[in-house]
Amino acid sequence: MIHETAIVSPEAKISEDVQIGAYAIIEKDVEIGQDTKIGAFSLCLNGTRIGRDCKIYNNVTIGGEPQIKGWKPVQSYVVIGDRNVIREYVTIHRSSIEGSITVIGDDNFIMATTHIAHNCQIGSGVIMTNYATLAGHVIVEDRAVISGLAAIHQFVRIGRLAMVGGGSKVTQDVPPYITVDGHPAAAVSLNTVGLQRSGISSKVRQDLKSAYRFLYRSHLNITQALAKIEEEIPSSPEITHLLEFIKSSQRGIC
Repeated sequence: MIHETAIVSPEAKISEDVQIGAYAIIEKDVEIGQDTKIGAFSLCLNGTRIGRDCKIYNNVTIGGEPQIKGWKPVQSYVVIGDRNVIREYVTIHRSSIEGSITVIGDDNFIMATTHIAHNCQIGSGVIMTNYATLAGHVIVEDRAVISGLAAIHQFVRIGRLAMVGGGSKVTQDVPPYITVDGHPAAAVSLNTVGLQRSGISSKVRQDLKSAYRFLYRSHLNITQALAKIEEEIPSSPEITHLLEFIKSSQRGIC
């Protein structure tokens, strides 16, 4: 199941039923899990770890060196979980610090020509649309959606079930459950559709809508809005996560 033109190091750890397409290159310090498919002309470079049942299309590069001027090579990694779909011409760079990891979880859909830079941490169930770009050290929580041509500044966090509109310039953290859009990105609404599709109850959705109003429609500052949310909205895992995310923000929120 390895094409005769593929170049696969005998030291690479290739599990059962892995398919490797024509002219793909698999370097020696690479591990690929069972039933994963590597497309033609794709590169899996040293430090790459890929889980089970992933589908990696043609011309993908995983494990490339960080794009840092003056960077000196260290042993670092890209670790990708299970059941990910990674489309054509995606680039995923390994981390920039000795022994550290660029992480991608499970069940993500990463569309063609997207870029994930060094030291990013991507959760599970994330969708990245064509030409979306993550700079270094970005954190994307579970089931977030980053639309096409969106650019995410280094060290920014994208919260759980948040949505970033197409073409947005994101320089501050995007709170969980919120939709942002624009250049620079600003909050425009609660991600109601995403919440419904994820099975969040109508009661919790209503509470999140009230929290959104305190944050963005009440003319309160962030500290006052957080206090109001804690005082007036019943606690739930979603409300707690929203509060903790905002309180821990280092860059401020959109």
